[in-house]
Amino acid sequence: MQRHVLAIVAFVVATFIAQALSHFVVNAEHYATIPHIRKEPIFQLGVLAMLIQGGILSVLFSKVFDTYRTVKNAVGFSWLMGSFLISYIAFAEAAKYTLPSIPTWVGIEIAAGFVQFTIFGMLLGLVYRNR
Repeated sequence: MQRHVLAIVAFVVATFIAQALSHFVVNAEHYATIPHIRKEPIFQLGVLAMLIQGGILSVLFSKVFDTYRTVKNAVGFSWLMGSFLISYIAFAEAAKYTLPSIPTWVGIEIAAGFVQFTIFGMLLGLVYRNR
């Protein structure tokens, strides 16, 4: 149970590092040009999503890699799951919303997702590594 809690915390930390920096610092001007984005996000809903996603990813990783757990395996797993989650954000949202530049949106979302899921994979591997 302790590993699951630590993995969830790792997901929240990785997400805040990558996504908050992307949305509010590095790409703030980009996000300001998108009309459907709230000026004042509802952080509680974002945190709830992170807790749910982190919990699911932790359980899945512990089941898929029940014995041989390494940082390398965790990063690979995280990239695979990240590809699943980020594909929606990068492509389906671009298809649904009016954006100033679809290529810019896709590039930023993929880059931020790659950073997020790389950090998470490394932290997940440290949490679950065989001792």
